[in-house]
Amino acid sequence: MANTVLFMEDVFVTFDGFKALNKLNFSMDYGELRCVIGPNGAGKTTLLDVVTGKIKPDSGEVIFKETTHLTRMKQEEIANAGIGRKFQTPTIYENLTVRDNLELSVKQDKTVKAMLLGAVAGSAGEKVDETLEITGLRDKQSWRAGLLAHGEKQWLEIGMVVVQDPDLLLVDEPVAGMTDRETENTAVLLKRIAEERSVMVIEHDMKFVREIANRVTVLHEGAVICEGSIDHVHEDPQVIELYLGRG
Repeated sequence: MANTVLFMEDVFVTFDGFKALNKLNFSMDYGELRCVIGPNGAGKTTLLDVVTGKIKPDSGEVIFKETTHLTRMKQEEIANAGIGRKFQTPTIYENLTVRDNLELSVKQDKTVKAMLLGAVAGSAGEKVDETLEITGLRDKQSWRAGLLAHGEKQWLEIGMVVVQDPDLLLVDEPVAGMTDRETENTAVLLKRIAEERSVMVIEHDMKFVREIANRVTVLHEGAVICEGSIDHVHEDPQVIELYLGRG
């Protein structure tokens, strides 16, 4: 586990007898960009819910950065420990500017004293500027966020998580509803983000997965059925039968 940012062992989650996660064993390394794929109901979102503390598993271990036992922590404690999550549907502040959205998200001292002394703007400014550049939104930083295109809203919310400086970023179906150009730009964005942190992406778009993934994990009925390069996954008979199809 010396290079492991996330380790999950024998994780069970059941809902009214349905095994959402069934003895799940999963790990990923520091600096890795991992894609998790699988049919609907395979357990992908439940995996994210367990890692972020939204759901407590019935049993099993979830360990972050080798020593932090996530199952013993609350959601806000997990977020403060260095795990950030981007949900599928953007949850931005549409009536605020792009820059305001990022400044509200950055970790900083938000006490009245700090704000009066100007410490908030000073400490947040550099991170916000860097994130505006990475997301490609610098020229639209003064725009009201609600005026952004769908893809740009997704990039803004990714930026709102990145500006919190997580060690592990979890991203749920980032390219759903995007144009081809937006999808290409999202691939560039996530690969750039992954240069400085670990990134896990849940996705169905296999062309996008091929573009970004260092390694792919396939889930089915709450367990890992295949793991490896995108080519290895594409050639696995069980994955073809259960998920990819023979077309």
